[in-house]
Amino acid sequence: MIRIREKEFAAILEHCRAEFPLEACGLLGGKKERGNYDVEKVYFLTNGEKSRDHFSMIPKEQFQAVKDMRREGYLLLGNFHSHPKTAPWPSQEDKRLAYDTSFIYVIVSLKEKSKPQLKAYSYDQEKNVICETVEIIK
Repeated sequence: MIRIREKEFAAILEHCRAEFPLEACGLLGGKKERGNYDVEKVYFLTNGEKSRDHFSMIPKEQFQAVKDMRREGYLLLGNFHSHPKTAPWPSQEDKRLAYDTSFIYVIVSLKEKSKPQLKAYSYDQEKNVICETVEIIK
């Protein structure tokens, strides 16, 4: 299960909407206990591709985020990105780029702008998609 506080959830949505129609991206820091991921801090990064259907994070920004996570005592839990025009399901490119089976991969769909959707996934060794439960908490 992935637990995200309402404040972080709202901030992720705001970032994704601000980057629209481009894909937005970022990293998720927090704690992992007994298979549960608790997102404590969200790091908003620049999509270096400036693309509507692809993202790549700028290495310098990634490094700074991971450095901050270590200072704060957080783990790198995974990343998030948006799908401006499609459903929150991993694309072939998303699957190809998913390199760590211990990470969570969050996708925010803005296909229906008034009803954004957030879904989370992980992958097994064969790159099969595993749907994760997301709980938005206070």
